[in-house]
Amino acid sequence: MQNQSLGISSIKNGESIALKEISCVSYSNLQTEIRKLLTNQDNHCVNYYAYNDNEFLKFVMCIARDKEQDILLLTHDFIAADKNELLALSKEFNQLYVYEREIHENFGLKYIWHPWLKPVRFPHDSPLNLGTKDYPFYRIDSEELHEVGVGPIHAGVIEPGHFRFSCNGETVLHLEIQLGWQHRGVEHLMIEKPRILQKNILAESITGDTTIGHTLAFVQLLESLSDIQIGTTLELERSIALELERIAIHTGDLSALCTDVAYQLGSSVFGALRTPIINFMQSWCGNRFGKGLLRVGGSQYPFSTLLEEKLLSILDNFETRFDTISERTFNLDSVISRFDDIGTLSDSQVYKIGGVGMVARMAGIKKDIRFSHPFAGYQHKNYDPVTIKSGDVMARAMLRRDEVGQSISYIKDLLVMWSKLDQEVPKPTPEKDIKLKPSTFAIALTEGWRGEICHSAITDENGAIKHYKIKDPSLHNWKALELALRNLEISDFPINNKSFDLSYCGHDL
Repeated sequence: MQNQSLGISSIKNGESIALKEISCVSYSNLQTEIRKLLTNQDNHCVNYYAYNDNEFLKFVMCIARDKEQDILLLTHDFIAADKNELLALSKEFNQLYVYEREIHENFGLKYIWHPWLKPVRFPHDSPLNLGTKDYPFYRIDSEELHEVGVGPIHAGVIEPGHFRFSCNGETVLHLEIQLGWQHRGVEHLMIEKPRILQKNILAESITGDTTIGHTLAFVQLLESLSDIQIGTTLELERSIALELERIAIHTGDLSALCTDVAYQLGSSVFGALRTPIINFMQSWCGNRFGKGLLRVGGSQYPFSTLLEEKLLSILDNFETRFDTISERTFNLDSVISRFDDIGTLSDSQVYKIGGVGMVARMAGIKKDIRFSHPFAGYQHKNYDPVTIKSGDVMARAMLRRDEVGQSISYIKDLLVMWSKLDQEVPKPTPEKDIKLKPSTFAIALTEGWRGEICHSAITDENGAIKHYKIKDPSLHNWKALELALRNLEISDFPINNKSFDLSYCGHDL
């Protein structure tokens, strides 16, 4: 639909729109509209990217308006003339800096007055022709300062990433994180793989610890593009799976945080508590991470009354033990001294970098797609996010604790609703029956345990996907980790890093 006050197109989360209905504006008009929208902190950019469209480079910007619960769409076309450059929007709105860096990397377009224009991921087909060895690190010339490099090869099974600290003695003045060591080309594969099932399986592997979050965005996107309607029962089941994923990862992260501060009991108990949750997922669909559970149009593994009874028993037992160890952990002086007032971020810093999900909520910002742009079961049962204002490691730990409790309560409410509905869930729609609408744009947002996930796709005149865009919350939130280390001792890095638990592969698509 057209938003009358702004004269630009507006859709809801999980909807699609014909390309011809999306307003195409000049770049100067785009700048004007963005100034109107992003000066309001209730609005934020959920995606901004470019793709080749015949002789044009076409830009798409998606602005989520949280209060109105809609997404405004703006496009502009660009034909490279003598100067392959544009004025940087991020000069005024810093949250756009990473999107412009990505466009620069993918197409060689220069942004004038960008805060610092440099590559994000180093894809092999970038016109910049740069490798990871060419990364332009920030440097401070001083005889009193020194640099400490960590990675890209780390102990254990952690993925590759390089962390460069500029230090004065033990104090970190600046941290810069360089990722992009294993650019996988996931978005290209989403286009190249001919079968819907292949794309579905690929979505499950975007970020291994967020299988449900990313796959839910994918199936909702495809259902929108093919006008497949699903029932309330399936929507509730998908939300139950998403909350179980949140419980499992948050609990595992609390175990890891306890490990980093040498609290053995918390490490062991939280670690053990994660197991029955992921084991239940295996009982449900045959995979502890939920692979195979979500499919376009239906499910091969519908929930059942037997699973309901088992899950309620597991949650009751889990909650008792979780509350007990949480009470011990968050009242232990040795834990408090390592969590409290360490790695603090302010709400203004989070707004500037476009922080989402946990990074926003631990600084008191009520940013949660389940609340602002409800999807799946959240359309039938209101969700009110947890927020904590202190913005430090303690806030990030307590947010996990509180969200686990809230997720348990929410699942139980969903199960009550589920038990009153017709529990017949359709099988996934056969691939031969999935016909994507031609010349259409679609967008789907979900709230993974880290934060806002955004998938969008564009089809050509024959209904084939010609562009697919994925955004994991880590794209925004790695900058939060860099800022959180400033003026702390370098020994505080491990606990800060774990308190964010960001995704390498979610960033390095």
